Amino acid sequence: MALIQAHFWSDALSKQTALYAIVPERGRGPFPVFYLLHGLSDDHTIWLRRTRIESHVSEMPLIVVMPDGYRGFYADHVEGPAYGRYIVEDVIGFAERTLPALGKRAGRCIGGLSMGGYGALRLALAHPDLFVSANSHSGACYAPRMTGLPKAHEFRRIFGRGKPRPDHDLEALALRIQRAGKTFPQLRIDCGTEDFLLQRNREFHAFLEKRRIAHEYAEFPGGHEWGYWDLHVREALDFHARALKLRSR
Repeated sequence: MALIQAHFWSDALSKQTALYAIVPERGRGPFPVFYLLHGLSDDHTIWLRRTRIESHVSEMPLIVVMPDGYRGFYADHVEGPAYGRYIVEDVIGFAERTLPALGKRAGRCIGGLSMGGYGALRLALAHPDLFVSANSHSGACYAPRMTGLPKAHEFRRIFGRGKPRPDHDLEALALRIQRAGKTFPQLRIDCGTEDFLLQRNREFHAFLEKRRIAHEYAEFPGGHEWGYWDLHVREALDFHARALKLRSR
């Protein structure tokens, strides 16, 4: 596998930004792409520094793109930058222009942890025409409603005050797909049994079950920690491989 670091211009953010990409060196492209998102306090380097993601995908015909999501929750802010548009237009656009990427829904999947877990679900549910599958590890599934945190002012700038906007709320986005009769991305959610976000993940799982929206859900021992994510990203890769119709690892 080749490791590529790229710095490029984002129209949505009006600034230079960065990503890492793991790209197969063998085989004939174009290859499907897994967009892998980081959490609130990290950047585009963290999956490579804290997990064995490069080793996990070494035998897969799959590109992994890890963009810098800043502290943006991968959503268009009420007061501030459009981090959702940044991923959809700038990151995906750059990847599909410059890498041997399969530029269609059947070749795109997305996942992430914590803030990135919310972001992966939000982007996939907001754009079901773009992604064939999405997964969340330890996701901040109800981030727009988390206004009682110490940094509540930051959340208000992102999500606003009062009832969450439909394009920020995972439940509202899922209902929009369902009511429109569109095809859902395949969904997988997991969380550690000692994770402080476990109850929120259980609540979103219960919502999906109540609405009979197909998804995978799993709980495993562990907390909000890299040992958990390094272990269970392998199961996410197997999940995406099935959705992408790749050979099993």
